[in-house]
Amino acid sequence: MESKSDIFEFVVSDEYDGMRVDKFISELIDSLSRTYIKKLIDDGKVSCNGKIVKASSRVSENDNVVIEIPPLEIPQIVPQDIPLDILYEDRDVLVVNKPKDMVVHPAAGHYSNTLVNAIMFHCKDNLSGINGVMRPGIVHRIDKDTTGSVIICKNDASHQKIAEQLKEHSINRIYHAIVYGIIKEDEGDITAPIGRSISDRKKMAVVPNGKYASTHYRVLKRFPQDGYTYVECKLKTGRTHQIRVHMAHIGHPLLGDEVYAPGRKSKFKTNGQCLHARILGFKHPENGKYLETDAPLPDYFLNLLEILK
Repeated sequence: MESKSDIFEFVVSDEYDGMRVDKFISELIDSLSRTYIKKLIDDGKVSCNGKIVKASSRVSENDNVVIEIPPLEIPQIVPQDIPLDILYEDRDVLVVNKPKDMVVHPAAGHYSNTLVNAIMFHCKDNLSGINGVMRPGIVHRIDKDTTGSVIICKNDASHQKIAEQLKEHSINRIYHAIVYGIIKEDEGDITAPIGRSISDRKKMAVVPNGKYASTHYRVLKRFPQDGYTYVECKLKTGRTHQIRVHMAHIGHPLLGDEVYAPGRKSKFKTNGQCLHARILGFKHPENGKYLETDAPLPDYFLNLLEILK
């Protein structure tokens, strides 16, 4: 049986009057990328008052916009022999030190050279299936340009127990980062709700109606001559982009962060934010004993610290 397309129908309210139709769609369905929205429009899948539109078309109040989203075609995810930096492994879990520029799991337009491709080769068929064929074994993730520890679950029972610890915020997750500016306090707590940015739905931000989020930071070293601070951040919750958003919120965005540090110039090439998931501690899903791994800082991070000192 063939899957049916999803049909979304919207009546334009006054706040969107005069907006381009592609931007209007991205505002109302924030899970769709601008590129995918353009493809839908180019393929004639978007209409306004019964007429097919162009991306540059503008909507008016009370217009009826209909979007047809074809069923998702899930490609076969192929195991790849990609070297893994394994910090811990047994029959239930695997903890790896993810390198920079590696995506954790496949997504539209990016189906190879991910961490999932690598662990599928390493673990064969021993991966949890709770998160589906695109995310076998994946119970949490870190950003493409963030390095460090990621837990992989080899069976569904382990996945459920680790997921519960993540939900309860009981996993010990400590990150190291280099941020812009000199932080005066030796340590502190940032408790501010995080949700989708009102001005840019592709970004997260501190917003009044966001989810509760709390980060504890501790200064490890200050570099007053260069204007940077080396910090340790402990996650009390685990919201999307939490450390990046919270540190930017207090005026100290991460070095190299192209999303949350706009306009900040750096003489260093970091290929994205300078953030490393250092410590990962959790109760083993089978025996309940506390297990902690420590991912060594990557070379680029060590080189920066050597230059800054």
